[in-house]
Amino acid sequence: MSKIAKAIVAAAVGAAILVSAGAQAAGPKTVNGPGAVPECFLPATKETKFFQWPAKKGPYRIALANGFVGNTWRIQMIKTAKAYAELPDVKADLKEFKVVSTGTDAAAQLGAIEDFINQGFDAIVTIAVSTTGFDRVIRQANAKGVVLVPFDNLLDTDQVMQVGEDQYKMGQMSADWLKKYVGDKGKLLEVRGVPGNSVDRDRHDGFRDGIKGNKFEVTEVVGNWATGDSQKVTADALAVQGHFDGIFTQGGSDGTVQALMDAKQPFVPMSGEGENNYRKQIAEHSKDGLKGMSYGQSPALVAIAMKAAISALKGNVMPQKVFIPIPYADFMTLKAGENYFPDLDSQFYAANSFPPCGITFTAPQIMAQTQADVK
Repeated sequence: MSKIAKAIVAAAVGAAILVSAGAQAAGPKTVNGPGAVPECFLPATKETKFFQWPAKKGPYRIALANGFVGNTWRIQMIKTAKAYAELPDVKADLKEFKVVSTGTDAAAQLGAIEDFINQGFDAIVTIAVSTTGFDRVIRQANAKGVVLVPFDNLLDTDQVMQVGEDQYKMGQMSADWLKKYVGDKGKLLEVRGVPGNSVDRDRHDGFRDGIKGNKFEVTEVVGNWATGDSQKVTADALAVQGHFDGIFTQGGSDGTVQALMDAKQPFVPMSGEGENNYRKQIAEHSKDGLKGMSYGQSPALVAIAMKAAISALKGNVMPQKVFIPIPYADFMTLKAGENYFPDLDSQFYAANSFPPCGITFTAPQIMAQTQADVK
């Protein structure tokens, strides 16, 4: 190899090293805690590490890269993101806010995230279609100083900041609550969520671990967290099994209750999600046997993810994994106008208030928005 060729190769290698070093420097550093606003951004465990990104001057360009829009929760989540972006103090930090929903194709979602990175967006919040496969976009985001924040369906990695609730604990809570009102034996119906999603997996694992050692016979069906799907699969299960002593559903809870009524089956203790219609059903029929518990995986998680992204962009120390408190109500604690809304007829998730984060939404604020992409 000639001296000139060697010099060119050396220069290229040196440039690559500098680019690599710069890319690494642009990503978050692992630092000591505590993090910013600890009452809101609560570390998931005592072992949770802390990240800090180089501070950027705002206002910022932020995108929401959603997967599918196939149920009420996802629609309300998108509407909540838009409502949050319109709040005056948030709007002051935003130069641009975009929303795209790519469906259930993981490759399409990853492509959308990569596109936002290449367009120069400062932060991207996302509900991942798959819990794996994000290594490449995480590296790309770090190389360009982009804050990537998965929420709700968390990734199986500790290399990115994430915002969620303890899904395993939700399953355990449901098991414990049902054992209190059903006893330690009987026939249970488990209505699961979207297959392959970490939320579905973790709630299922928590529930099954919670009933270990008891004499339960469990029938498992897939309701996709959607009212119509849950109603259908519950009706099918009732047609085969005839009766259940208790029910755990991950979503589409009002559909499961409707299936019981359509089949003229007696109400039974039931643990379900935070849909407003489900809470209305509990309030109306608890005296008839629908002793219901309603935990909440709030669509307002998107607002907390956006808040976390903005905080990180400002250079604040942030936990790698944030778990927010689980909103909870049951037939003993439901209060009209506080944790459910009797006059609201449309599909709506009732748990949208997180005072420690300064996030409280009214139904009109959310319902005024649309679920359409913002391009």
